[in-house]
Amino acid sequence: MGNVSVNQLSDSAQNYLKIIFGLNEWSADPVTASIIANKSGMKLSTVSGALSKLRQQGLLDHAPYGAVTLTELGREYAVTMVRRHRLLETFLVQMLGYRWDQVHDEAESLEHAVSDFMIERIDNLLEHPTRDPHGDPIPTAEGRISIPQAFNLGEARDEAHVLVERIADDDSQLLQYFSDHRIIVGAQLHVTAGEKFSETVNVEVASTGETLRLGSRAAAAIWVSAAP
Repeated sequence: MGNVSVNQLSDSAQNYLKIIFGLNEWSADPVTASIIANKSGMKLSTVSGALSKLRQQGLLDHAPYGAVTLTELGREYAVTMVRRHRLLETFLVQMLGYRWDQVHDEAESLEHAVSDFMIERIDNLLEHPTRDPHGDPIPTAEGRISIPQAFNLGEARDEAHVLVERIADDDSQLLQYFSDHRIIVGAQLHVTAGEKFSETVNVEVASTGETLRLGSRAAAAIWVSAAP
C-alpha cells in the first residue's frame, strides 16, 4: 500500500471509494448505486455518473443495475482514506479533546488535505492505535485490517451479556445520547427482549445500572460481542 498515492484522485472520488468500502465492511449485502446515493446524500444520477468515471479509471466494477465492487487498486485507495479518517478521529479525541460525536465531519474535511507523511507521524505519536473512538478498526500502513468478531445488538439473544465493540458514527445526536448514558466502546450490557412487536431491546448498562429501551435504529448502530 505504500506505493499508492491517493492524492492523485479528486476529493469526490476519494469519498466514493471510502463509502463503498465502508458499506461492505460490516455488511455482506450488495452495494448498489442507490445505497451509495442514500449514504452520500447525492442524487442517484450524480452517483451513477461518478461510478462510471471510477470504473473507467479501473477502480471499481459496476454492471448496470448491478452491485458495485472495488477492484484491487480501488480497495487500496479506499483503505488509504479509511486509515486517514480513523487516525484523524483518534488524534482529535486523544490529543485535542474532541468528543466522539464531533470528530466525523472534522475528519471528513482534514483527510483530503493531510499528507501521507503527516498521517504516519500521527500514527507514531498515538503509538499505532488499532481502533478509532467508535471501535472501527484502523488499517495498518501496509493495509491490513483486523475486524473484531462482532454482531449487531438487535441479534443478541434474550438475557445475553455483551461487550460493545463498535458504534456507527454517522449520527452525531445518537452518539451523544449513547455517551450520555455510558454506552461506549468497551461498555458491558445486559440485554433483554423488548415487548412483543415493539421492535425494541432493553439494555442494562453495567457501569451505571441504568436500563434503557432502545429502538431498532439505535440497536442497529451498536455492534457487540459476547462478554467474557
